[in-house]
Amino acid sequence: MGPNMDGVVLAAGEGTRMRPLTADKPKGLVEVAGKPLLTHCFETLRSVGGDRLVVVIGYRADDILSHYGDQYRGTPIAYVRQDEQLGLAHALEQARSAVDGTFVVLNGDNVCRANLSDAIARHRETDASATLLVESVSRAEARSTGVVTTDSEGRVTGLVEKPSDPPSTLVTRGFFVFEPAIGHACVLTRPSERGEYELPDAIDLLLSAGHRVEAVELDGWCHNVNEPGDIDAVEDRLA
Repeated sequence: MGPNMDGVVLAAGEGTRMRPLTADKPKGLVEVAGKPLLTHCFETLRSVGGDRLVVVIGYRADDILSHYGDQYRGTPIAYVRQDEQLGLAHALEQARSAVDGTFVVLNGDNVCRANLSDAIARHRETDASATLLVESVSRAEARSTGVVTTDSEGRVTGLVEKPSDPPSTLVTRGFFVFEPAIGHACVLTRPSERGEYELPDAIDLLLSAGHRVEAVELDGWCHNVNEPGDIDAVEDRLA
C-alpha cells in the first residue's frame, strides 16, 4: 500500500434518523453485528493499510474518546472536533492539520466489504489528487443524490448534485483517496443551498483547478447505516 497512510473517519454527525438508538450515544457507537459502527470503519481502514486513524467527532464526542482512547488494536488514533455539523467538506477541513501525505476517507456510518484497495492502487498509479469509489445506480436514485461523470478511461470529468436529468448514474459510495490538495479545496468551498460545505463541491474545485480525479467502480458492497432498518440489512449481508 505504500508507507504511512492515514485513515480518516467522518463521525461527527448526530444521526437523527437513528433515533432512539442515538438518544444516549453517538451513531458511531451504535452496534451492528455485535460491534460499534466505528469499529467496522477502523477494521476496514486497517485492512487497506491505514497505519493511523484520524476521527472527526462532534455529537457526543466524549463517548467516542472514552470508548476507544488513543489507539485501536495498536493503531494510533488522533481526534479532530467538528463542533458544528456544516457538511463533509467542512469536516475534512477540520482534519487537514492532522493528516500527512496520501490519506483515505471513510464515512463513519459506512460498512464495506469491497475493493477499496483497488481505489488506492489506481490513485497511486495515476498520480491522482482524488480517487472516488463509485457505483452505478438506477436513474431514480441518481436524481436524488449527486452523480459523477467520467470519460471512457474512468477519469472523473465532473460532479453534479441532484440532477433532474442525470448525465450519469454513477454515485460515490463514501470511500475516497485524497492528496493534501483536497484540504485547500475544502477551504475554498462555499456553502451549498442547504448551508453545508459539500465534499462533491470541493472535489469539483480540484477538477476545475486542473487536478486529476479518478473513479473506481465498486466491486462488493458498501452500506450506509442511516436508520435502524439498515442495521438488519447489513447484518444479513455479513451473516
